[in-house]
Amino acid sequence: MARKKPIPRSARKEINRGTLRSRGDDTVKNISVGLMDIDAAIMFYFNNVIKPTVLENDETIKVPLMYSNPERWNSIQKNGYLIDNKKQLVIPLIVFKRNSISKDESLAIDKIDPLSPKLFRTFQSKYSQKNRYDNFSVQQGLNKTKELYTVGVPDYVNLEYEFIVWTSYTEQMNRIIEKIIWSEGSYWGEDGKFKFRTSIDNYTDASEFTVNSERLIRTNFSVTLKGYLIPEEFNNVVTTQKALTPKRILIGDDVSVNLTDLVGDSQTRDVRISVSKDAAGSSTGLENPFTIASGLGVSIGGAGQFDGRNSKTFTFSIGQDVATTSNVIFNTMQIGQNSFIISERPDGKAQVDKDWVVLGDIIAENYIVSSSVTHMTQSFSSGSTIFGDSIDDTHRFTGSLQVTGNAIVNGAAVITSTTITTPDQYLRKQFVKKADSISIPSTASFTAVTASAPVGMTATNEQDFVFFINGQYMEHDALTIEQAGSNLLLKVDTDSIGYSLEADDEIIAQGKFDS
Repeated sequence: MARKKPIPRSARKEINRGTLRSRGDDTVKNISVGLMDIDAAIMFYFNNVIKPTVLENDETIKVPLMYSNPERWNSIQKNGYLIDNKKQLVIPLIVFKRNSISKDESLAIDKIDPLSPKLFRTFQSKYSQKNRYDNFSVQQGLNKTKELYTVGVPDYVNLEYEFIVWTSYTEQMNRIIEKIIWSEGSYWGEDGKFKFRTSIDNYTDASEFTVNSERLIRTNFSVTLKGYLIPEEFNNVVTTQKALTPKRILIGDDVSVNLTDLVGDSQTRDVRISVSKDAAGSSTGLENPFTIASGLGVSIGGAGQFDGRNSKTFTFSIGQDVATTSNVIFNTMQIGQNSFIISERPDGKAQVDKDWVVLGDIIAENYIVSSSVTHMTQSFSSGSTIFGDSIDDTHRFTGSLQVTGNAIVNGAAVITSTTITTPDQYLRKQFVKKADSISIPSTASFTAVTASAPVGMTATNEQDFVFFINGQYMEHDALTIEQAGSNLLLKVDTDSIGYSLEADDEIIAQGKFDS
């Protein structure tokens, strides 16, 4: 018997044997979704959820569902119906077949390497022989081993199915199609297994024809199914991989240090560590002990010499807490060699010895200028400006006061020239308009725009207008107005006013129109 030639070592793929796990006693099955699973999901949903039935001679008959092979489908397409081995028509009946499969590009998955997918889902087996609780693991400090399984992300596909339904009567066909339409857009499949979202594009009208003196009603429709596919194995490698967590993790503290990397040479003398030899039964410590002493502004608790023979604690402090949440106190603070000094005055106020240039805003509760002001620039701010906090405050201006806009004193406008103020212009507005169109029964439209009330005055409303219909006054309680672009709409409460508007009515409005 001929033997297969072994693969050279240079061409062999390296295998991490630490990832190889026995699957002989597993209760977890390999995950796979195939085309047969999708077809089975459709069969299950039709037979167990939709349950298509027809009523014939006061008897409920279940409509069978059949997946058609290519030969049978060609016969159906040729004859337009299906006959059994006895040359009899099979009615009622639902037949379907898969027409096409396409990749769903809206959920594209790039595996890069199908043998080792980079996108996968990990789940844990709840109960196994490895993760059971026992006293030995507790005494030895061992963790429970967890069984982890990883499965690659499936490929998302669109499947197209074609269905044909035959019945004897239109009423029977309607009953079946109504149930199918009601289930459209849901997820077809069996609970606890795979489910797939479906959609039905269109239904042909029920066509009636006669075959061998028997009456047939036929309807065609297409089903689009959002499915996913994942093989159980690829190239003899299963897509569901098993892994075990370790019982114990040990982290060592061994550190290898080369002293030659720490000790500088005779030229640089960066670092030099010198350790004396220990005499028999003695401990001399460092050959050259070092001393830690306090410095300017820094106090050291335990300051003195350290020779390495005994442990010693040194505490560095500056006399106050300097955490980010602390209140730090300095007598004088100088920022920069040639910058400014912030110090405390005898009256407790802060003093800066140089001019300040502030690029942002200065916000203070009180702003006091104690010496002469040599220069002040303009300041522009949006909104209102208020001087004083009570009506008896007096504000004096030396020089001229120029006001751009209206000057209002005690609620009344002050006219300093012959120019008419905006409130006066508003109060003098009185225009007459005639309705351009009437929408029966309650709306009249004017090509007009209402005048806007100045600030401080009540907004323009229906009380600023008077309306007449065919020369008769219209009560305000039954009217509302609405500005719709360049049109003013008059809406009439017909129940309140007692009549409806008609197309030949003449409606006149007088009031505060813009012009």
